[in-house]
Amino acid sequence: MDLAPYVDHLRRELAIAAGAGGEEARALAERLASTLESATRLALLEALSAAADEITHDLSPGSVEVRLRGRDPGFVVTPPPAIRPLEGSDADRPPAPPPPLPPDAEEGGTSRISLRVPEHLKPRIEDAAARDGLSVNAWLVRAVSAALDPGAAGNRSGRRPAQRSGNRYSGWVR
Repeated sequence: MDLAPYVDHLRRELAIAAGAGGEEARALAERLASTLESATRLALLEALSAAADEITHDLSPGSVEVRLRGRDPGFVVTPPPAIRPLEGSDADRPPAPPPPLPPDAEEGGTSRISLRVPEHLKPRIEDAAARDGLSVNAWLVRAVSAALDPGAAGNRSGRRPAQRSGNRYSGWVR
């Protein structure tokens, strides 16, 4: 974004206003205008940054950043991730609420487990947790609880539920 037209416009307005004060005021305004150029640019950059912050707040989890390239600002817009319904799902029906945690899960007695996920899944997990207003850990606990007890969440996937045969599970995972 080129700030020069805005700075030049301000310089012209200052000259017009000073012209009413006579030749001496006009000469003073010209000298002031050239020294105020950097202060004017800085004030405009601060206004753009404040606007980007407000837009980012309203656009969350997307963002707007102001970046300088030389003397001119540029904008980088990161839109929020699009939420697309899965094929074969009922897009008009609101998603079922996540299953409640078992009573003993909130009373302590937790275990630590290391979970390694592919790099491309990590941001999707974080986005899903943020959409539900949960920490990643709480979201994962609910996802695992729903997978182990599919009847509690209602079978949202529209696919057949997992079937148990001996010590093995078979079915669909999403």
